Amino acid sequence: MIKVEPFYDENTGTGSYVVYDDTSRAALIIDAVLHFDVASGRLEFDLAKQQLQFIKTQNLQLHYICETHAHADHLSAAAYLRQHSQARTVISEGIGEVQQQFSMRFNKPVTEDQTQLYDILVNDGDTLMLGKHTLKVMATPGHTPDSVSYLIGGHIFVGDTLFMPDVGTARCDFPGGDAHQLYQSIQRIHALPDETRIWVCHDYPLAGRSVQLYTNVKISRNENVHVNPTINEAEFVALRTQRDATLKVPRLLYPALQVNLWGALLPDQEAGGQRFIKIPLIVDEDSYVTQ
Repeated sequence: MIKVEPFYDENTGTGSYVVYDDTSRAALIIDAVLHFDVASGRLEFDLAKQQLQFIKTQNLQLHYICETHAHADHLSAAAYLRQHSQARTVISEGIGEVQQQFSMRFNKPVTEDQTQLYDILVNDGDTLMLGKHTLKVMATPGHTPDSVSYLIGGHIFVGDTLFMPDVGTARCDFPGGDAHQLYQSIQRIHALPDETRIWVCHDYPLAGRSVQLYTNVKISRNENVHVNPTINEAEFVALRTQRDATLKVPRLLYPALQVNLWGALLPDQEAGGQRFIKIPLIVDEDSYVTQ
């Protein structure tokens, strides 16, 4: 039987999961989180360490570290976890397209061969084995071009494609995002059996409820506030476009993408052994000159 142990990062509202076969003890981690304090520049590994401790305590073997997409709201701990295990990193082959879109912004070269950064690149329909269970990859673009969901043993891990029903769906205003694609991706998820458990990557609970990280297909299909039987594709696209125009840039956008788009590896050391996160400046005043 497939079991899921959720971990929640309060700082970024992120759900990260240890998924394992309780017979073979084979395990994987989905959407690992590395804590980054912007003000101090300090990195902390507490959640990743908790997951490694859980794996050790439960006598599991970590085989894969899977990303649903290149996250823009938290740093990935995938490289850290790989360093402390024999696990292989897994991400969509679309990661190269997203890296290309941000390469010039960070003045970082595109990696021509993404297998230099990630161990396994997956596409729609690909499978991986976890013990005797099959992990199936579903392409679910829309939030980002590289978004995928992972289906195994009656569970699906959807990244940012869907949130809890009272919160809705992911934004589509990042480069390569597409509300039409997101709608179609959600239809694929909602076509799964009713009892399929949907695990979300984030929860931003509304007033009056605690954090929740899962629902099921039947509830999501009928009750999601952005996409349900009363809302057609055109209405969804209009709603999503209007809402996206009001959203602020994620607080950790630039730190997260500089790490997550390049294998979850930290920037190279510069003179003196220090590593730096770059923040592109947007200068609205043409006459502003510095010496």
